Amino acid sequence: MIIRKASADDAGFLWELYANHLTDNPPAEEQDMEKWKSMLAKFLSDRLYYLFVGEMDNMAVSSVTLIIIENLTNNMRPYAIIENVVTHAGYRGRGFASALMQKATETAREHNCYKIMLMTGSKKESTLNFYRNNGFDMNEKTAFIKRL
Repeated sequence: MIIRKASADDAGFLWELYANHLTDNPPAEEQDMEKWKSMLAKFLSDRLYYLFVGEMDNMAVSSVTLIIIENLTNNMRPYAIIENVVTHAGYRGRGFASALMQKATETAREHNCYKIMLMTGSKKESTLNFYRNNGFDMNEKTAFIKRL
């Protein structure tokens, strides 16, 4: 597997990953594809937004989003958030997402982040174990969400 930052050429693969393999929140309806591509281009141009893909068989089969957030506390060290961890169902169980999580962690370290946060809506033990096995502690903090 090749790990790299996503490009505009990955739009179709990413759309398919999000629409069919990310259980929480698929992308907008197909008629909004041009708006979706525009938003993707905006993310790709942001120096603190990393959309990593794992490429196999000439397509993006796994993806992780890492966002670096500047900060005024903790000696002004930034922190990071991971979102949209997804692997194509046909490629799961091969360590692709873990490799992308490792890349995201390395990138956060390169930015001198003092922590990485993520949330999952999944209650599946396999998903929770995946995050635990990748170094995340679900007991350190309490998360609250307010839907808007």
